[in-house]
Formats: sequence, C-alpha cells, structure tokens
Amino acid sequence: MGVSDLGKGKVIEYEGELWVIEEYAHVKKAQGRPVAQCRLRHLKTGKVIPQNFFDSAPVKIVRLDERPMQYLYSSGNLYTFMDTETFDQYTLTEEHVSDAKPYLKDNMEVSGLFYNDAFVRVGMPITIELQVRQTDPGVRGDTVSNVMKPAILETGLELKVPLFIHTGDWVKVDTRTGEYIERVLR
Repeated sequence: MGVSDLGKGKVIEYEGELWVIEEYAHVKKAQGRPVAQCRLRHLKTGKVIPQNFFDSAPVKIVRLDERPMQYLYSSGNLYTFMDTETFDQYTLTEEHVSDAKPYLKDNMEVSGLFYNDAFVRVGMPITIELQVRQTDPGVRGDTVSNVMKPAILETGLELKVPLFIHTGDWVKVDTRTGEYIERVLR
C-alpha cells in the first residue's frame, strides 16, 4: 500500500493495533520519497500520536463492517447502543465516541462500525437536526452579512449561528465540521 492510499478518517492497522487517521498531509519533496504526515488516534485507548509513513511502511487499511444501531443512553463515561436488527446492546467508553459525543441524542439512529465482531466506533450521519436551547437575541442594526452569534444546542454543542436564529429554533449541523448549515422549519 502506498502513502497516497491513506486519508483522513480511514482506519489502519499499525503495529498490531487499530488507529484512525485524524489528520493527513501528503508531502513530496524534490529528490525525496513521498511522505504521509498523519495524526493517529488509537481506537481503544483514545491516545493520539503523530506518525509519518513512507511507501514501505507496514500499514494495512482496515475495512470495518457497518451495522444499523440506536443510541440508547449514557451513564458516566459509558455510552450504550443497541443493534436494531439483533437487539444486542453494546457499551463504549467516552474515548470511543469522542467525535460523535456532541451530536448524540437518546434513541438516535447511528451506524455501528465493527472489526472482527467487536464494536469499535460510532458512525454519524453527515448532517443532524438539533434544537437551539439558548442563544442571545440578535441586536437590531447588526445586519452586516454573515454576522454570527453563539448558540447552545440541545446536546450541549456550542456553535455560531446567524442572527435570525432564536431559542427553540431547529438547525441543521454538519457532523464532520460542527458548523451550522441552515435553519429547519418544523
């Protein structure tokens, strides 16, 4: 496998352990070998390390099986999910759901990513609709384009929204970037 096959979000097996690539940059210097500069997060422990890979690196991209799951509840730093086909329940620690944590709502449909029948990661939909729990009212006269204000959503996620968004409104959020997309009429 070459370094160009790596990319952000891919899961790899490196030194016998599973890692997810959080940051990826492909660098090719004159007269040099191409290098993949990565930041890796261990799937079990959550430990983050920087790592450079060359073409000869002993790295294998891992294919994870995807199953439909439902998020049930959290208790302390444990998060419980249910397989919607078999009704089996699985529990992950906070480190395993760190990317999905700001978006999780009770009874929400998600994807469970499995490796060798072990639940290792939560796959979120690209967008999610959340209700605004708290935001300051827009100040009259602040009508310059793209003026944003802070808002706290029902899951505790804080993000910037346009001035016309009020407490109680529903907004669509991109789960990859954590940014506001649009207001949703309900």
